Amino acid sequence: MALPEPKVIKAVTIGGAMLDSIAIVESDRIERMAMRNADSSFLLLEEGRKTEATEISTHCGGGAVNSAVALARLGCDVSTVIKLGQDARADQILSRLSEEGVSTRWVMRDPNAPTGASVLLSSHERDAAIFTFRGANTLLRASDLKADMFAVDLVYVSSLSNESADCFPELIEIAKMDGALVSTNPGIRQLSTRADGFHACLPLIDILSINSAEADAMVPHMVSRFGEGGAALALKPGEALPVLVARGLSSGGFEMTLAGFVSALLGVGLKHVVITAGADGAYVGSPDGIRYCPTAPADVHGTAGAGDAFASTFSALIAMDQPVERALHFATLNAASVVAYADTQSGLLGLDQLDEKFRESEADIAIRYWDL
Repeated sequence: MALPEPKVIKAVTIGGAMLDSIAIVESDRIERMAMRNADSSFLLLEEGRKTEATEISTHCGGGAVNSAVALARLGCDVSTVIKLGQDARADQILSRLSEEGVSTRWVMRDPNAPTGASVLLSSHERDAAIFTFRGANTLLRASDLKADMFAVDLVYVSSLSNESADCFPELIEIAKMDGALVSTNPGIRQLSTRADGFHACLPLIDILSINSAEADAMVPHMVSRFGEGGAALALKPGEALPVLVARGLSSGGFEMTLAGFVSALLGVGLKHVVITAGADGAYVGSPDGIRYCPTAPADVHGTAGAGDAFASTFSALIAMDQPVERALHFATLNAASVVAYADTQSGLLGLDQLDEKFRESEADIAIRYWDL
């Protein structure tokens, strides 16, 4: 059966804008130390010594900017709500947005702080160490939000920095007033330090996109509301299990099954719960069940921006009235394309390119499904 033609949608992104400086260092010039009894690993630099880099480059980034560029390349009519300083960094970001066809109508420039900036040190598996200066990204206030900003089909809220996260409840409420599809990709600080405000907004959110570490961080609060444990998925005898299906989610001594975690969130009103797990693939929980998609093959040069690409692509396809399976496939392929570059935007693809890659790889990245 032919799929419906993707409709052209209007979208707005809200969140961070950064100027990224990326230093790529060969593995033999920097030491990597992995913890034996934890998931953490560290890049070690010798004190007082210059370390040769193979390349140092500057790029525009930040969650709202990355997702706006992704949506623009997917054919959306997109604008962005960000705060910049009165500086050259801001000029560079504005120029980049204009080049990509992103409306800067709602961009604000604040004299009280410089534009945000990051330094990414990329080596070994290219999972970069990132030094972040948030700058004007922390200055978004509820008084900055206008109803006209949200007269769109899709409102995509990336992670909000520090004090800017305080206006999240007002932002979500205004976004929902005109019936937009509301998608959010919060950061782990927002989920931990402002958990009460975030969880209170869940009934108004349609798509929640988080990574597995962020899902773990939500567990204590979820357990306090819905109880520990949860139902298990109905599995076939001898079925090889993806990581999160096998281990579930845990934090602070509390545990929930993947099915229990997803079911609780869907029960409060969410339409889709997206959990990415890096090289282990991605999961989407919807009212009819949980879908799992393995990662697409990629020559990894940098993992920064992969989450933005995945979440914004999935959200756009859902807003375009495409099936969940197609949205999950396209999000997986766009994230794989992004990690083939050190920066966060060079690999972002358009709908035609994603459709071509999908036809080439459909059999290799088959989606698995379990009833809830």
